[in-house]
Amino acid sequence: MTSKQQAKTAGEDGAEKRVFYNTDECPIRNVVAQIGDKWSVLLLFALVEGPDRFNSLKSRVVGISQRMLTQTLRDLEREGYVNRTVYPEVPVKVEYALTEMGKGLVKPLYQLVSWADTHHDAIRRSRKAYDERG
Repeated sequence: MTSKQQAKTAGEDGAEKRVFYNTDECPIRNVVAQIGDKWSVLLLFALVEGPDRFNSLKSRVVGISQRMLTQTLRDLEREGYVNRTVYPEVPVKVEYALTEMGKGLVKPLYQLVSWADTHHDAIRRSRKAYDERG
């Protein structure tokens, strides 16, 4: 974190607690939120198996619209996680592939997804119990 994110404040118990700022310098807001959308992680995992074309990705990530697939791929490319390669053929061939940074990102994401898989049933039970109380 930058020095701006390392400010601390005293909690009710007197212990120091970090303060999080909603700024572009905040790695949580600026980096993690981008990949935390509905489709990015699924597309990153789809590309782990190697380069793929738009229509193939659309069929493999069930439920994503063409518009959302286009936007998410553009966002992932902008962030540096995905390369878009256009081959000068007729018809034009376009492939998407993970960059080295994208491959590096998938490793810790896999741990998160593995944790989610392990705890999915408990989380669903917790949600149900909460909703029944409300």
